[in-house]
Amino acid sequence: MRRSISGILWLVLAAIVLGLPLAVPNRFAIDIFIRVLLFAFIGVAWNLIGGYAKQLSLGHAAYFGLGGYTSTILQIRFGISPWIGMLAGGFVAMLASLPIGALCFRLRGPYFAIATIATAQVLMLFFLKFRDFAWGAEGTTLPNLGNAPLMMQFEAKAAYYYIALALLAIGLAITRRIEQSWIGYYLVAVGEDEDAAEAVGVDALRIKRYIYLISAFLTALAGTFYVQYIYFIDPNTAFSFNISVEAALVSIVGGIGTLWGPVVGTILLEATAALLQSWLGSSGGVQLTVYSLILIGVILWRPTGLLGLVTDAYGRIVHAVTARAEKMPLHG
Repeated sequence: MRRSISGILWLVLAAIVLGLPLAVPNRFAIDIFIRVLLFAFIGVAWNLIGGYAKQLSLGHAAYFGLGGYTSTILQIRFGISPWIGMLAGGFVAMLASLPIGALCFRLRGPYFAIATIATAQVLMLFFLKFRDFAWGAEGTTLPNLGNAPLMMQFEAKAAYYYIALALLAIGLAITRRIEQSWIGYYLVAVGEDEDAAEAVGVDALRIKRYIYLISAFLTALAGTFYVQYIYFIDPNTAFSFNISVEAALVSIVGGIGTLWGPVVGTILLEATAALLQSWLGSSGGVQLTVYSLILIGVILWRPTGLLGLVTDAYGRIVHAVTARAEKMPLHG
């Protein structure tokens, strides 16, 4: 009975998520939903290396930007569809993560975090200098082709919503598969105590490099989608440090090293940001202040993240519905 009630609740939730853009036609609201899905996806990608492996990467904007620039260059210079450019950007990010990982994984703790920040900043400077090929500091606007699904351009915002939802579903499915595989157990062991894991035969460096490849690939997909969504790219946007910080922040607030933690954290933080923007306008200082207060509150009150509260609430709902169903008289 309890399992069937849980399944019904999941089906109801899936129906709500799938029908949300149809039930809420407001474009501003759909834009918020898209941002929630996108940053939840980026958080899921970051969580693989930052949550499960406990490697505090603050340079994931490097792969976000590489994904965006690869697809944009292929589209504008060679007329290649962003659907293909998205996959190409993912592979470029994976290739870039090999030397970056080889250098950064020699360091631990804050030194690793600083090294990842430096790689993203170096890439940003690199693209700033290449004016002829990558448009330099001015960036470029993507050609508006109207409703062109094969070029990932749509007149209706709902289409972008479903693409972002699909990306998040893919990220969650990959994370779940990793969790249940042997590499997931090794990854958790490395995250808890790397020296102890190596002592029992785990190749910690190989495991971190492997998961870093997957994390970089997924983050690059998000970069392509974001550029196609806003129709613009420049180095400051593509390699923004805010992207790296927010990817880590949503995971920390929601619960690092958990499947749904980044989703919970994104819903809270992005909803808060949207409300502040609608009330106060583009006042970045207020938004950062509220973000800081939320982070401090979570660290002091729920250091493992807010996912536990959501799980407890879900368990109580299932228990209450199950108890009520069992008390209902059966009519023959």
